[in-house]
Amino acid sequence: MKPIAEAEFALRRERLLEHVRAHGLTGGVLFDDRYVQYFTGFGFLATERPVAFAVNVAGEMAVFVPEFEVDRVRAETAFERVESYPEYPGLEHPMRIFARVLADMGIAAAGADQDGYPGILGYAGPALSEVTGVAVVGVAPFVESLMVRKSPAEVELIRESARWCEAAHRLLQQYSVPGATEAEASLHAGHEATLAMLAAIGHTGQQSSSDGVSAGYRGQIGQRSSWAHAVAHDIEFKAGDLLVTETSAPIWGYHAELERGMVIGPPSDEMRRLFDHTVAAQQVAFDAFRPGATCADIDDAVLRYFEANDLLGNWRQHVGHGIGLRNHEAPFLDIGDHTPIEPGMVLTIEPGVYASDLGGFRHSDTVVVIEDGIEILTDYPRDLESLTIPA
Repeated sequence: MKPIAEAEFALRRERLLEHVRAHGLTGGVLFDDRYVQYFTGFGFLATERPVAFAVNVAGEMAVFVPEFEVDRVRAETAFERVESYPEYPGLEHPMRIFARVLADMGIAAAGADQDGYPGILGYAGPALSEVTGVAVVGVAPFVESLMVRKSPAEVELIRESARWCEAAHRLLQQYSVPGATEAEASLHAGHEATLAMLAAIGHTGQQSSSDGVSAGYRGQIGQRSSWAHAVAHDIEFKAGDLLVTETSAPIWGYHAELERGMVIGPPSDEMRRLFDHTVAAQQVAFDAFRPGATCADIDDAVLRYFEANDLLGNWRQHVGHGIGLRNHEAPFLDIGDHTPIEPGMVLTIEPGVYASDLGGFRHSDTVVVIEDGIEILTDYPRDLESLTIPA
């Protein structure tokens, strides 16, 4: 599976520069690892050591990394200008060295995603505006607006991710049997799916040896499945458990999402009722995608379904969210988000139905918006019979 072509990255950078020039600035600076990847394809492990990308209005680019990254960057990227610093925090703080790089590039007034490297993993340092002596203009909202609509190449990477989410989910369902534990099922499924993916398509842009396909429950087993977000507890599966799954399979950084509600053993009448409403609510969301609709309209349609069926007490979260280089991106299918739905958006559709005394169900599918509706990228059964694990 090929990554994004350089020509597409160049087009993205030109759009960023158009924005920078329109605001009378002399360059752009990005610190966020996903933003850097979006505009350049360069992936790195974000740690306390600052990494930054800079581009001036003439289009000259530079990447700023710790010294030990230089050989890798030169070997694996096409950056002509690779600037570095010895180590963090060092005798001279990396941000002060970076300020000289920007001055040499003629970037005096910068548009940046944030005013300095973010305070992650213990990092502390001066603001970009402090070391340059010039106020920084924020460009993060503009960058987010570019990322909302996916290109055909991005959609294909997400489509490939969906295929491997499906493969992992089949394995997860196979291993989730009474007597097994959450960790056993998740680790078996993720390990097998990752090896199968690498054998089938080769390198997928992994940044660490453990990156790959994942599938599991995040603790949403039994009564805990009524918690829309939980944490893993290595719970042992037993008959009568309601389950909510999650899967992920990054392909050159791009993600799809596939989730299903399942049950171990014959479902009770109440389980069937909740499950049927879960499927129906998701279908309501699918059907609400039409020209002229907004994100709020999709969520409102599901809320009206819940209200009509006396299910508002079983509601926990909005319908879905954007997805791509991050597992969660804007826009959000929420009653408070009035972003117009546009072709090229890739979103999760995942309304859930939860009962605190029993558990919950949630199906999540990844869709791409097309001219007259949506195309569902994830392909996995949604019916109760297919999602019932024998006890």
